[in-house]
Amino acid sequence: MLYSEKVMDHFKNPRNVGEIENASGVGEVGNAKCGDIMKVFLDIDGDTIKDVKFQTFGCGSAIASSSMATELIKGKSIKEAMELTNKAVAEALDGLPPVKMHCSVLAEQAIKAALVDYSKKNNIEIEGLDDFDFDTEHLHDEVHGEE
Repeated sequence: MLYSEKVMDHFKNPRNVGEIENASGVGEVGNAKCGDIMKVFLDIDGDTIKDVKFQTFGCGSAIASSSMATELIKGKSIKEAMELTNKAVAEALDGLPPVKMHCSVLAEQAIKAALVDYSKKNNIEIEGLDDFDFDTEHLHDEVHGEE
């Protein structure tokens, strides 16, 4: 499998690794079948994501996707973070092999799961979260042809 220089850079030198104590929102997604598990911590002030950290157990593409996704939303508004897609993560990494695209999906889902947690803790509604699909089991099977 051939990986872009950006994927290799974010895998070897991941940005925003760690945990935020008393995070505004925490989201964890993953699939035990393939072993990719992502946890995202958000520090939100007003409408701005002041800081974001991640912990990922998984392959190089999963680590690179987590790293890039956090870079793409840091300092952005909640609305901008909601607009982040797995395709944007993959494009920012100059592409991922087709069998690794689920890693960018997990990164998107982890951020949105953290936003769900934030919205529940603060009893607020974030547009677009109600209909977001967190079905990682189905996603894994679809990507790996196990349906």
